[in-house]
Amino acid sequence: MKLSGNTILITGGGSGIGRALAEALHAKGNKVIVAGRRQGPLDAVVAANPGMASVVLDVSDPAAIRDVSARLSADHPDLNVVIQNAGIMVAEDIAADDWTLDTAEAIITTNLLGPIRLTAALLPHLKGKEGATIMTVSSGLAFVPLVATPTYNATKAAIHSWSIALRAQLAGSGIGVIELIPPGVQTELMPGHDSDPNAMPLADYIAEVMAILEANPDGEEIVVERCKPLRAAQDDAQHAKVFKMINQRR
Repeated sequence: MKLSGNTILITGGGSGIGRALAEALHAKGNKVIVAGRRQGPLDAVVAANPGMASVVLDVSDPAAIRDVSARLSADHPDLNVVIQNAGIMVAEDIAADDWTLDTAEAIITTNLLGPIRLTAALLPHLKGKEGATIMTVSSGLAFVPLVATPTYNATKAAIHSWSIALRAQLAGSGIGVIELIPPGVQTELMPGHDSDPNAMPLADYIAEVMAILEANPDGEEIVVERCKPLRAAQDDAQHAKVFKMINQRR
């Protein structure tokens, strides 16, 4: 992914990692469009960063994804990078007597179906665009789950697997696929996260992400040092060999 001269859509861009990444990329000379469910936070981001644009988008709504994607393609014909950052993280107690599927289904709809649907909607537009890139956002919890957030972990593990397959299918198409794999970061993703002393300060996280992108713009994954123990916890030296073997059978 080139670091400047792009037109970039960032979902979940009104706060947290999305906003911080949007501001860092904007400062590098990219045109950035932040998307999110609420107009107020988007307006605040745009006001603080002259030249940015915004669009209201709820990635849990399939119709909204289709409509907004069509509008973005028309209004921003140079759009060439999509960063799939929108997500929700909710604690669940599956053993509780009052547990229902509502929360789990909402997490899956936003964290997994949202990126898949948005990719499907924008993929025809991205084909042929110089420097076209899809960036997915998984989590260190895709590799070592947090017991309190089982469905969140599962969606991030699914995004990791989906990103690998998407990258392989798009090889040769001119569209790159990068997976951003954050550790715990001090944001408002869950109550108390923004002040959690065990989480990585947001500014430090974004600075390291940008440094990794600058050092290796063609990399497939962005993993900061703090997240490497999680990412490596289930590594198998045979993974690449087995992946190639089973996919040669198709």
